[in-house]
Amino acid sequence: MKALITGASSGIGRDIARVLSTKGYDLILVARRLDRLEELKKELSCNVQTISLDLAQEESCFRLYDLVKNQEIDMLINNAGFAVYGEFDQTDLTRELELIHTNIKAVHILMKLFLQDFKRRNRGYILNVASSAAFLPGPLMAAYYASKAYVLRLTEAVHKELQKTNSKVYVGVLCPGPVHTEFEQNAKITFGVKALDSPYVARYTVDRMLKHKRMIIPGILMKAAFALTKILPQKILLHFLYKLQKEKFV
Repeated sequence: MKALITGASSGIGRDIARVLSTKGYDLILVARRLDRLEELKKELSCNVQTISLDLAQEESCFRLYDLVKNQEIDMLINNAGFAVYGEFDQTDLTRELELIHTNIKAVHILMKLFLQDFKRRNRGYILNVASSAAFLPGPLMAAYYASKAYVLRLTEAVHKELQKTNSKVYVGVLCPGPVHTEFEQNAKITFGVKALDSPYVARYTVDRMLKHKRMIIPGILMKAAFALTKILPQKILLHFLYKLQKEKFV
């Protein structure tokens, strides 16, 4: 069994690699920081291939697929992504376009290419990493929230398509709330609520994915928050989200 994980140099991607290694998967680890991948490779008890690519570049997504398409890959973890914080008219456009390319285009491209292969074999797993941010608009992190909403809705739609054709291919989405990773530092924010530990989220995610759960939401708090989004008026939710986001700024 072999899994490909993007954004594997830190956080949830790195910890999912550790979990899958203990379950007997060989790994293809992808990220920009090759040194981080090589450090992780040394601690894993499986065969590991490391690939340094910037998935914000469209050509890198196609290059990645071309590099590995002849290998018997059983699982794709679409984890690479990042956030930008600030008022929409003030945030850096170049950085936001990189966000869109990484959080949306890379996920879309890799999901489509690997899904075509998996459907031909009628087996395989694709997990797209979204966020609890996907459930609502996010003032002060508008592009990030919107990008994760895309990932959530795309995944849910394809999941239904596969279900209707009785395909044995799994496509699911991870929607975590705050998790202790480098996300806070990179986005220059601090979480306003208690964050989960990344190793726990990774273990929980792999367990639910192998059980073919469509949407994976770790933690009781985020499950409750998701339920509230279905009940409370959006006007109230947006007001609350703005206040919460405002408090995140470091």
